[in-house]
Amino acid sequence: MSEAAELPPVPEQARDVFGDRYADAVRYAELLAEAGVKRGLIGPREVPRLWERHLLNCAVLSEVVPEGVTVCDVGSGAGLPGIPLALVREDLKITLLEPLLRRTTFLTEVVELLGLDHVTVVRGRAEEVMGKMPPVHVVTARAVAPLDRLATWGVPLLRPYGEMLALKGDTAEEELKAAASALSKLGAVETSILHVGEGVVDPMSTVVRVEVGESPGGVRFAAKRAKAARTGRTRRRRG
Repeated sequence: MSEAAELPPVPEQARDVFGDRYADAVRYAELLAEAGVKRGLIGPREVPRLWERHLLNCAVLSEVVPEGVTVCDVGSGAGLPGIPLALVREDLKITLLEPLLRRTTFLTEVVELLGLDHVTVVRGRAEEVMGKMPPVHVVTARAVAPLDRLATWGVPLLRPYGEMLALKGDTAEEELKAAASALSKLGAVETSILHVGEGVVDPMSTVVRVEVGESPGGVRFAAKRAKAARTGRTRRRRG
């Protein structure tokens, strides 16, 4: 039996969650189960739980993303949570940021196939694109790294008063406590743990929200950001 044959029936909730993009969500699930497994982007054991653990689990993040904002999905991998979020929220401008070529190749194919005109794929690491990419309102991430390390990559990409939304599991509370000092140094002014997806996923998805003040990344990144801005202006003048 092939991996694709193990894809479970589409849950009823998917129709409500994805709405007009339901058919595209089904196609994305098929791509993950086929090309995603063949290219090593997800493990074969994940295929039977693709809908509940991956697509729906990520799509419900939309409940806490403000309207009409810019989003950067850090370490997007196979497109989780960025692509499910894009399918349910066409009002967002989403950048899928991923350093590995085989993953960005897959992401570009998916974006083109599903006609996600509001999504851009960028190959690179978060620390490399700071200053080259416009700061965003929201950074999203899932299963990328422990919160303290993730924050050092994601928070500096934010605009002032932006927020990082990290999908986490049972360790969310412990990670948040352990990262408190690091988050403070990075300019975080408020943190919280949210539960989303009631009636859609069980257990509900856990999201750690990190809100920043006027200096995302803190003092450490202020000089770097200013230097990147100056370099950008110089390049534009020369161009």
